[in-house]
Amino acid sequence: VQLQASGGGLVQSGGSLRLSCAASGSIFSITSMAWFRQAPGKEREFVAAVSWSGVSTYYAGSVKGRFTISRDNAKNMVYLQMNSLKPEDTAVYYCAASQSKILRTQPREYDYWGQGTLVTVSS
Repeated sequence: VQLQASGGGLVQSGGSLRLSCAASGSIFSITSMAWFRQAPGKEREFVAAVSWSGVSTYYAGSVKGRFTISRDNAKNMVYLQMNSLKPEDTAVYYCAASQSKILRTQPREYDYWGQGTLVTVSS
């Protein structure tokens, strides 16, 4: 499975961005997908996860109500719509895929990772 994240960039505080993640390869083995982020000098942290059907989602408390994760299985895509961005959202964002049917929040529980896309929010 290969994951390719895109859509990062520079945005002002309060602005919006949409990240995309394209999946290819043996995607039949994937069930849940997620976004993580890693700020300089910090550990990688969970942002949001979505089930295979797209019906179930789970968010970190810091982004709940501002970010929305979704997926389009026909296109093998996962998205992260980020609204009301704050400077503390600045990080490299990674998409990840898991063979687990349970929405996981720990990086070690994900089997496949994309290369990351940088989001910078200026104050």
